Amino acid sequence: MSVEKKIKAKSGYGMLAIVAVLLVVIVGLFIWSVAGMAGTPEGIDTPAVYGWGLGVSIFAFLLWFIPLNGFFSLQPGQARVCILFGKYVGTVRDEGFFWANPFYSRSMGGSAGIGEMLELEMSDSKAAKAAAQKAAKGNPTTISTRVRTLNGERLKVNDKMGNPIEIANVVVWHVADTAKALFDVDDYQSYVAMQAETALRHVASVYAYDHAEENSDSMDAITLRANVEEVSTALKHELSQRLAPAGVTVDDARLTHLAYSPEIAQAMLRRQQAEAVIAARKKIVEGAVSMVDMAVKEMAAGGTIELDEERKAQMASNLMVVLCGESEAHPVLNAGSLY
Repeated sequence: MSVEKKIKAKSGYGMLAIVAVLLVVIVGLFIWSVAGMAGTPEGIDTPAVYGWGLGVSIFAFLLWFIPLNGFFSLQPGQARVCILFGKYVGTVRDEGFFWANPFYSRSMGGSAGIGEMLELEMSDSKAAKAAAQKAAKGNPTTISTRVRTLNGERLKVNDKMGNPIEIANVVVWHVADTAKALFDVDDYQSYVAMQAETALRHVASVYAYDHAEENSDSMDAITLRANVEEVSTALKHELSQRLAPAGVTVDDARLTHLAYSPEIAQAMLRRQQAEAVIAARKKIVEGAVSMVDMAVKEMAAGGTIELDEERKAQMASNLMVVLCGESEAHPVLNAGSLY
């Protein structure tokens, strides 16, 4: 496993001044040599110093371009991994304009073989061709350490109860160890996307979508719909373990979409509606029973109306019908007692 080593790079401004001075000296030497050779009278051998000066100036001018490859700049939230002939030297995390060894690699060599890249290039898929081009170029040694957001696609998975559901997540992450991100995995961005999908599938299969009505013990269990915070914490923990080998730190992970699959959505909707109706009816009956009990006790305590047990039962039945019924009550006058 690779471990990041922080190093300091030299300021680029001082080296830029040195390079500029060297260019002036090289150009001056070239002009002096050409002028000396041109000013030599005919019939007199040109002094060797002018020839040496011309050759040295041309050779120095060709070498002058090498230090230019050592200049680089880093913005806030960027880091450069320094690799010298395949060996990891360290990581520069300071922002500014710098100069380092001009032989440090600008990018890592492509990891895909020639046969694999040719196969991807000949494919009709645009994604395959893009992957081939990226594999040929390799990962750049300057990477971003800023916080990134991965908005996952909707996945169709089975929950703990075996019900097909649709689920999606969003992951907030950043590169914490640049050495692990570049050396321990092939492509850390693709690795994050794949592991985010795998972790989401695993978490969705561990918990049920909702509480099972027939099982009273499951009312305290964690579900995807009722315990969003607990599920998000579990998802973040799962991702942190999976992405640690790539040097990636997960800042947050949340569910952005959760629903039953279309094939069972209507059935589950009717089930939820039935549960709501049953809960409402239960509440209405509990309230009606308490009101009937109160009415019977009030009439018995007042002493104005004496009711036998049969009359009490009949009155209770009528009150229950009135209180629990959905339509308005219509009183019926018993006219038989008038004759």
